[in-house]
Amino acid sequence: MLSRRHAFSVLSAIALATGSLSAHAAEPQKASLRLKWLPQAQFAGFYVAAAKGYYKAEGIDLTINPGGPNLLTENLVATGADTFGLSGGTDSVFAARDKGLPIVCIGVSHQITPFIFVTRKDGPVKTLQDFKGKTVTTWFTGANHVLNGMLAKEGIKPDEVKIQPQQVSVTPFVDGNVDVITATYYNEFYTIQSRMPKDSLKTFVAEDYGITFPRDTLIVAEATAKEKPELVKAFLRASLKGWKDAFADPKGAVDTVMAAAPTLDRAQQEFMLTEVKRLMTAGAAAKNGMFWIDADAVKTAHDFFLKYGVISKPLDLAAAYDASFIQSVPLADRLP
Repeated sequence: MLSRRHAFSVLSAIALATGSLSAHAAEPQKASLRLKWLPQAQFAGFYVAAAKGYYKAEGIDLTINPGGPNLLTENLVATGADTFGLSGGTDSVFAARDKGLPIVCIGVSHQITPFIFVTRKDGPVKTLQDFKGKTVTTWFTGANHVLNGMLAKEGIKPDEVKIQPQQVSVTPFVDGNVDVITATYYNEFYTIQSRMPKDSLKTFVAEDYGITFPRDTLIVAEATAKEKPELVKAFLRASLKGWKDAFADPKGAVDTVMAAAPTLDRAQQEFMLTEVKRLMTAGAAAKNGMFWIDADAVKTAHDFFLKYGVISKPLDLAAAYDASFIQSVPLADRLP
């Protein structure tokens, strides 16, 4: 039997612990997630997790900040403007680390290359060699590195192609003012096919050139990874719950996204979510779960970019990609 003094000590400890938990719950840690683009179903899992209170349940007061054409997620995370970021992809991480930005990848969303380069089947561009002298639009948030890498593999220098920043609208391509446009399977390609006959288009796919570029990388600053590892793990746990729910109830997920962006086209968003699930569960993720970091795919992409001069020097991949955070989440919680 406990002595009165011992019993009082135990009760005091419980009270202190309870008080601490209550304070933690009352004052969750503020954090932000910077997306790579405007609200859409590509990011549905994060919006679902926020709407269902999964971040708050993990002690995080999370603000989701949209991206845009003139925002580089890597820069915002590296400078501490945002806590977490969904950046362009492995290529963007390579480029950022090559420039000395202190960011770390903690998870990879799209396990295979999600975008393609589109031209007209009856036009002058039949092969990558035909890109020479043509107007090609792309995003300078990572897709440009992949484009340059593919061109370099064919011996084509960037200055031999008229590479221009891509607009939000696909109209310049549809109107014939652009020879080659960059498109994601889940967004721009859908729009282009809705405005042009599907059999009139020709695509150039990275995998056809023997390389995969995993995309949509979750990143944090090196300081966050080192000083706040539990915050990073908590963020991943909550995000995974949101994505599992989004795939289990796609209609509800689209409802949640459209609550944040009411002008979106529902049919396109539903299509997008289907394509995003395919990208997020492909490759090694089919066995290891969502946001898995496939070390082999990362190294292959790194070596490709190094060989063709997209990055200037070999990178410390172990420092740039830390799989320990996603591995801390049980496999059952990573599988959709």
